[in-house]
Amino acid sequence: MWNFKKAKKSIVLIGLFLNFSLSFAGAYDDFFRAIVRDDARSVQALLQRGFDPNTVNPEGVPALMLALRVPAPKVADVLIGSPQTHVEVRNTQDESPLMLAALRGQLDLVTKLVARDADVNKTGWAPLHYAATGGHVPVIEFLLEHSAYIDAESPNGTTPLMMAAMYGSPEAVKHLIQAGADLQIKNGAGLSALDFAQRGNRPNNIELMQEGLRRESERDARKKAAAASSAQTAPAPAR
Repeated sequence: MWNFKKAKKSIVLIGLFLNFSLSFAGAYDDFFRAIVRDDARSVQALLQRGFDPNTVNPEGVPALMLALRVPAPKVADVLIGSPQTHVEVRNTQDESPLMLAALRGQLDLVTKLVARDADVNKTGWAPLHYAATGGHVPVIEFLLEHSAYIDAESPNGTTPLMMAAMYGSPEAVKHLIQAGADLQIKNGAGLSALDFAQRGNRPNNIELMQEGLRRESERDARKKAAAASSAQTAPAPAR
């Protein structure tokens, strides 16, 4: 009798475990199908039922990264809004959610990620590099307003201005120059922002770089002239 009761209890526990496993499997599939469809309502419902927003797909991609990659902006918005979501997760390329949102120019998602304390000045490739690459001026402005380092250097010393010069828009290049980006910096390969523009065959960006360098040269010349004039007119030291 004792063995029968014990066996019966084991069968019940196995049944409960199987039901739970099947239920989780169904929710798991529903969750990632909803991301691909950008079905924010279904994702929200699953989160309210306790589904973990940090779950990774079969390829190991976290839900938020997948939503930003698809793209599924409505789902990304829901995931960012969940307090349980890890907004500083990384993919295999060491990219953050803020970087992916910046690359696509999704200012609303960028704003919400920064409000969740996403790292604006991530080491290595930074969100500003990605915003500059995409040529997204509103995102560039927002990141700079939130203390993004304008001359952030990638692992090989490439700056946001260099990326904007080769891949971004003239508006992005102009904004970075006006905001004080250093045109003289060279990366590990010895290339300047002007070199990047030339390699990318971007005539408008080349012109902006050359104009920026010309103005810098003129400012330096005026400063030297003013310093020399001050030295000439300064009273001789008393003996």
